[in-house]
Amino acid sequence: MQTLPMFPLGGVALPGERLPLHVFEPRYRQLLEDCLDAPGGPLFGSVLIERGSEVGGGDARMAVGSRMRITGHRGIAPGRHLVECIAESRITVVRWLDDDPYPRAEVRDWPDEPGPPHVDMSSLVSDIADLYSAIDRLAQKQDAQSPPPPRFDELPMDPGDRLYALAAQVPMGQSDRQSVLAAPGIVERRDALREAVAGVQSIVDFQLA
Repeated sequence: MQTLPMFPLGGVALPGERLPLHVFEPRYRQLLEDCLDAPGGPLFGSVLIERGSEVGGGDARMAVGSRMRITGHRGIAPGRHLVECIAESRITVVRWLDDDPYPRAEVRDWPDEPGPPHVDMSSLVSDIADLYSAIDRLAQKQDAQSPPPPRFDELPMDPGDRLYALAAQVPMGQSDRQSVLAAPGIVERRDALREAVAGVQSIVDFQLA
């Protein structure tokens, strides 16, 4: 178990994703300073805010999140910093500590639970490709710019990380991203992602009709 500074956010950071943060609240400026001085490295935890706001505190937070590493930072104005981070691994909160001077929690790593040695993802990849084809048709219908196509050629070899990388390319809501993150193992994560893709596909199909 480890005690980490925590940065609750309005979005889910999936392991492997890079995330820019705009830090301006005094408590999170202090978090940034303490992280950069920490002997164990510039690490903090991030969880999705279930209810409430990123600013001001008093929020309700999800228990499953990601361990984040700061990879760069720069001041952009007095009291404001742009912080570059990468989500390294999944964590679960064991206990929240006092929010003074910023949120902190006791956390533990949550690696994927044991599952089959091989999980077929071919139909999922096909579903994501079909979704982007539909999104492209919708963009043409609305005279809008199409998003960049998904990338399937540089996916991680590890099946759990591969699913996170696929999920990062799907334009789904934060609750679906949280379901993908909180899935216990790779089979459950694949199924959660497949369900999310189907949900987005149904929305796009409705708009195309």
